[in-house]
Amino acid sequence: MSMPFSETTLVKDIVNEQPKTSDVFKRYRLDFCCGGHTPLITAATELSVNIKQLMAELNEVYLNEENQKDNMEVWTDSSSEEIINHIKLHYHRPLLEELAQLSPYVTKVAKVHGDHHPELLKVYELFYEFKKKMIEHSAKEEEIVFPMLEKLENPTTENRNEMISYIQELEKEHDHVGELLRSLREVTSDYELPLDACGTYTLVYKRLEMLEEQTFMHVHLENNILFARYF
Repeated sequence: MSMPFSETTLVKDIVNEQPKTSDVFKRYRLDFCCGGHTPLITAATELSVNIKQLMAELNEVYLNEENQKDNMEVWTDSSSEEIINHIKLHYHRPLLEELAQLSPYVTKVAKVHGDHHPELLKVYELFYEFKKKMIEHSAKEEEIVFPMLEKLENPTTENRNEMISYIQELEKEHDHVGELLRSLREVTSDYELPLDACGTYTLVYKRLEMLEEQTFMHVHLENNILFARYF
């Protein structure tokens, strides 16, 4: 079977076709959500990633029969209403719950270990900014933007310009939280634990990394599947 993509295929289109390729992009720290409009070769070159090796790993995902099953997290053929309900149920609700549960652990680790590991003070700062922005962002989507999208079955409606303005605002917010997550990864040296890391320290790093993965899929679904329909 020949590869269903080339070096010039947009990163977002590869993930749209097979969401499991996001695992490969994550491994190489290639942005598939906010930076998804970038050709594969450009994204790889910018981070000095071997393009042949990258394409081989992506192709392996495509060839894996297990990954071809109909369990995709994103659906290009689904209605906007179906995608919105999926976002609310599988991303917004778990996100808000995780932010609430993780907060006391982030605070505790920063207080207990911050003197010897000053990077944890930065983790605390970045996490709480991320938390504030995502709570506000999710509320704006559910209270204002999603209801508007569900009413706009015809993208040529007279309200289209207003909707595009809201979408552009949301995408800028996505860019910002993406930068916060990249800063968290950088300050933690890719979530590498020190030798003296306690159980709570370990828990915080693992859950922050999981939060990053979920957020990137969340943003990809909105930017590259849902919002793209209205431009």
